[in-house]
Amino acid sequence: MKHIENMIASAKLHLGAIKFDRNELSGAFGDIGTDFPLIVGMILASGLDVASVLIMFGAMQLLTGFIYGLPMPVQPLKVVAVLVIAQKLSGNIIYGAGLAIGITMLLLTVTGLVDWLARVIPKSVIRGIQFGLGLKLASIALKNYVMADGVPGYWLAAIGFVLIIFLIGNRKYPPAIFVIILGVVYAFLFKLDAAAIVQSAGFSLPQFHMPTLPDILTGFVVLAIPQIPLSLGNSIFATKQLTQDLFPERPVTVRKISFTYAVINLINPFLSGIPTCHGSGGMAGHYTFGGRTGGSVIIYGTLYLLLGFFFSTGFENIVTIFPLPVLGVILLFESLTLMMLVRDISVSKADFSIALLVALMAGFLQYGFVIGLIVGTLLAYLVKKRITGLAE
Repeated sequence: MKHIENMIASAKLHLGAIKFDRNELSGAFGDIGTDFPLIVGMILASGLDVASVLIMFGAMQLLTGFIYGLPMPVQPLKVVAVLVIAQKLSGNIIYGAGLAIGITMLLLTVTGLVDWLARVIPKSVIRGIQFGLGLKLASIALKNYVMADGVPGYWLAAIGFVLIIFLIGNRKYPPAIFVIILGVVYAFLFKLDAAAIVQSAGFSLPQFHMPTLPDILTGFVVLAIPQIPLSLGNSIFATKQLTQDLFPERPVTVRKISFTYAVINLINPFLSGIPTCHGSGGMAGHYTFGGRTGGSVIIYGTLYLLLGFFFSTGFENIVTIFPLPVLGVILLFESLTLMMLVRDISVSKADFSIALLVALMAGFLQYGFVIGLIVGTLLAYLVKKRITGLAE
């Protein structure tokens, strides 16, 4: 109950600081390169209800934007998304997994275990996880997105890249707005059927769903167990570290992040929403393209609400409105922002080496985030013990 009261008080406190200017609008698209393809992939692989997924994803963005007053986004759970798309798991298992993850994160929060883990895992390991995630996102951006439309896509991505290079950091002309407009114009010229979109307009609501115990248990084993270590490393610890890096005047605790993570996954399954999390990559994306308050996240969420409420029946046309080469360029800059965070520990050879090792594990090994988290932490303590022994 205390956590809920704190969330409400926090939302009231930050409400006046939330902005909705051109920079927040630009920042709103900073994470779309990660989210949109995963959401589309899960819907198509499992036959999920389009309106439910889009509306709940948008609603959770609004919830987090108001609670934090910062560009603290909500993202699809990456390991869950990959497994769902690869194995075409049913919606029932997905919703069961979401509830299992929410319960697990709530237990970690209320018992204080998440705080203990935050103290145990060193900063060098967190930086390695961020760098490794950056490597993965850059690889996806270049291989899967930029190359998706052949030669026209290369030109589209190249123009978008140049636009971002010239406008990155420009508060008067924030880059993502122009890149998204470029992509939408390209889509309308070569891909979209505008008449079909208009004809498919209608009103939809999310569908109620009651997860069963077998689905919760199956979802926990198949999806939650592989996901939770990445969630701890990136969604909670790395996000807390990034918040400290970007907004030192606005401290956010690990427990608050893990609690809101739990809450969104305790809500989503009952309204047929996909499992979601926070993430350092998402925050980096919003910040890179201009977002400085919860306004960017709220704008982003409103986009999904509009698509879900009014255009979900024309989903096959809607998915082409954001061309993959454009999403790839945005995702590439998000990944670069994450990788550059490692600079602050480069003065220590030991910490920098551990971060790079963890990054390589996270970026290139199966279950690399789990392995990197464990191996990196053990290695960091062994190095610290050796240095202490030499000093004595």
